[in-house]
Amino acid sequence: MRKKIIAGNWKMNKTVEEAIELANQIKRDLADCTEVDVVLCPPFTALKSVSDTVEGSLINVGSQNMGAEDAGAYTGEISHGMLKELFVRYVILGHSERREYYQETDLEINLKLKKALEKNLRPILCVGEKLEDREGGNTESIVEVQVRAGLKDVAADAYTELVIAYEPVWAIGTGKVATSQQAQDVHAFIRGIVKDMVGAEAADAVRIQYGGSMKPGNAPELLAQPDIDGGLIGGAALDAASFIGIVNAAK
Repeated sequence: MRKKIIAGNWKMNKTVEEAIELANQIKRDLADCTEVDVVLCPPFTALKSVSDTVEGSLINVGSQNMGAEDAGAYTGEISHGMLKELFVRYVILGHSERREYYQETDLEINLKLKKALEKNLRPILCVGEKLEDREGGNTESIVEVQVRAGLKDVAADAYTELVIAYEPVWAIGTGKVATSQQAQDVHAFIRGIVKDMVGAEAADAVRIQYGGSMKPGNAPELLAQPDIDGGLIGGAALDAASFIGIVNAAK
């Protein structure tokens, strides 16, 4: 039985003070949550403050990105060691906004993912298609390329330590949501790719999140699907009541 995972991606939102307030609100309700893995992913500037705030609780902290190198002359990047020092457990990699605005390639994402696993961080690999891909009937081909390239050379036994997030780009921040059946179909397709790559045991074990405008209202139906193991939450993660509502739905 795969344990549900709900991760809040705060993106470029929340000052340190605001981040502490939001983390405290979430901690009050979810500090002892054992049924669901809860992850908060604030901007880099608030990582330490949020980590300190949720210390002693069961809430995990995640980063929104990570460099593939250990250290060096990489202006603007942040390393695994810097993140682990702040008790970061998860790291989002290959988010559609990183791919779109910063031209991150599948190769770069794969290098980051393997580095994260090597250093005992848990990567959340994001994959998904744009609206024109969906309308053109190319969802599966786009998603398959991203999954196979992002997970290239990753051993089967590592799949319990990583998460895949399916994020239909056309449903991020637009208010549009894939139907529960559309989402389930792609999640099942991704699980089939993993089975083909590394076998049935790893495919059954890997957790696949849905990342496309999940809210308390649609979370129960989405999370009831057999291959949807959680959510990577954007806008709704910036409101404590909404985020808590989604976690409660996952329970």
